Amino acid sequence: MMSEFCVGDVYFRTVGAEESGWRLDLFLAYHFPEFSRTIIRNSITNGGVCIDPDSNKTTAGKPAFRLKENQIVRFTIPESPREMPQAEPIPIEILYEDDDIVVVNKPTDMVVHPSRGHWSGTLVAALAYHFGGKLSTTRGPARPGIVHRLDRDTSGVILIAKNDVIHAKLAALFEDRKIHKEYFAIVLGKPHLDRDVVDAPIGLHPKIRERMRVAPPTDTDAKEAITFYEVIKRYEKFTTIRCLPKTGRTHQIRVHLAHTGYPVLCDKMYSGRKSISQEELTGKKIIALTEENTTGTIILNRQALHAHKLIFDHPLTGKKMEIAAPIPPDIQAVIDCLESREGQK
Repeated sequence: MMSEFCVGDVYFRTVGAEESGWRLDLFLAYHFPEFSRTIIRNSITNGGVCIDPDSNKTTAGKPAFRLKENQIVRFTIPESPREMPQAEPIPIEILYEDDDIVVVNKPTDMVVHPSRGHWSGTLVAALAYHFGGKLSTTRGPARPGIVHRLDRDTSGVILIAKNDVIHAKLAALFEDRKIHKEYFAIVLGKPHLDRDVVDAPIGLHPKIRERMRVAPPTDTDAKEAITFYEVIKRYEKFTTIRCLPKTGRTHQIRVHLAHTGYPVLCDKMYSGRKSISQEELTGKKIIALTEENTTGTIILNRQALHAHKLIFDHPLTGKKMEIAAPIPPDIQAVIDCLESREGQK
């Protein structure tokens, strides 16, 4: 069963087993983050959403409506007060391309698709410029070719579909967890274990819209989330690690690592600071891990998280694909500082 497809501006999405019991408004907010909760609630109360549209049994007029597994949610995209973003001549690094897929190394400080406050400079705008109409349309005009996404300040490998058939096959691979994702991160502190699994459900933060959290047992809307991590190297106050998420929840790695007590370096939302200086990293200045640096040479001003590698079977040929994006210069600069300090001991 297809989990999602669209016809024009109307999306149809099937409720998964783990989404059974979710509130309708939270279900839509999770799958359509480009719309505010206010817009979604208004769409529901104004008749823009219904359940099992091919039957006469259920309509949805309440944001708190509780969903059941295999129900189909029909969501008519609200009319936007802005035009859809235009193609923009933004340079992109292509790691791999054939007739069916493109693999791009997404830079930091770039959102994947248009959202509130980010109507230009997106990966979608760059893809539209470089590939025109040669991308899948499964997810509508706002997200041509987009199968999955990365956070704005997470760099690295992202997979793009060139046609709707390939898009469906890739989506199925992601849903069946047959695409191996490997991330590189630098975290604050030194984990005691060389490797561990974080198995903790993730849900929406009750007060901060943009934030997620490891959910308490009472949060029935939370989703299963599993992350395996492995230590690469420990430094005096930092550690480089490899993360292998088994699920794909919003902010999953960032939330899970913060939950363990070792948040991603310079993750403002979950670690308490957004930048770090060369002087702090090399030991020339006393570091306050939870306070913002005000002096020195800023060497990193975004979360030290990079989508390093994807491994999957090509959806058409079946050939095993292993595509990696090199560690970006800003994260490499942090590593170089840490190594330099190690060499001075």
